[in-house]
Amino acid sequence: MSFKILTKIQLDKSGTLFEMDLSAPLIAKKAFAGNFILLRINENGERIPLTIADYNAEKGLITIVFQVVGKSTKLLSNQKPGDFILDVVGPLGNRIHIKKHEFPVIIIGGGVGIAECYPQAKELKKAGDVIISIIGARTKDLLFWKDKMATVSDRLIICTDDGTEGIKGFVTQPLRDLIREEKISAVIAIGPLIMMKNVSLLTNGTKELPRIKTSVSLNTIMIDGTGMCGGCRFSTHSGEILFACVDGPDVDGHIVDFDNLLNRSNRFLGQEKESLELYDHECRLVEQSERESS
Repeated sequence: MSFKILTKIQLDKSGTLFEMDLSAPLIAKKAFAGNFILLRINENGERIPLTIADYNAEKGLITIVFQVVGKSTKLLSNQKPGDFILDVVGPLGNRIHIKKHEFPVIIIGGGVGIAECYPQAKELKKAGDVIISIIGARTKDLLFWKDKMATVSDRLIICTDDGTEGIKGFVTQPLRDLIREEKISAVIAIGPLIMMKNVSLLTNGTKELPRIKTSVSLNTIMIDGTGMCGGCRFSTHSGEILFACVDGPDVDGHIVDFDNLLNRSNRFLGQEKESLELYDHECRLVEQSERESS
């Protein structure tokens, strides 16, 4: 069974961020905040995990947002509406637990993680929670879904590293201020590992700040998505080994050994760079051949 690409939207000027709607009626019917898919573009492609950023059971579609970082995401970005994805498996992972909290919930999205925050904010807002959203990126051009996040937030705070929009600085700055100013029931952080690490350190409790329940979403390397391959394993501070695909991807941020996870995340950088360079070279050869034949 192939999965048709219905729409494709470039979210930034540089062409590194994309949004796609895929026709996947069975997945859309079961999808919920916290779920992800495993996607394989063609027979020779690798399986890559992508969070389900939105879903519509009536229309039978799911939305994904991805950033071009390697060969597979570059190949995916070159697909067009009407093209087909060979394999899409899901929904995988645990859906988030929904309940009405006594105090506001802070949802923090960094970079492409902004898209992953949206379904969580949507479902929690639907349950009656007060949602304070903080979204951040390196620069204004990499911010997206601001209006969409605003629709599911009681308050939206924007940060950029370079100050081109909103607060200049990291998402931990307004988070620290909010924790000092009012009672917070929970924090959800989704984005780069270093961002989730710093958020978890901040909410783990100090002499000045209370400890706040914090969940993070671990988008690690995955192969089968069912816990059998062990590729997505991560360790906790107590030494326990868990698997992001079946124990997560949303887990307690205070138990994650982020230093170990950060080291493991860089294992294949050399191979990924080589694969992307080879793919770019092949694309240039195809373009050259097409120009010569026209």
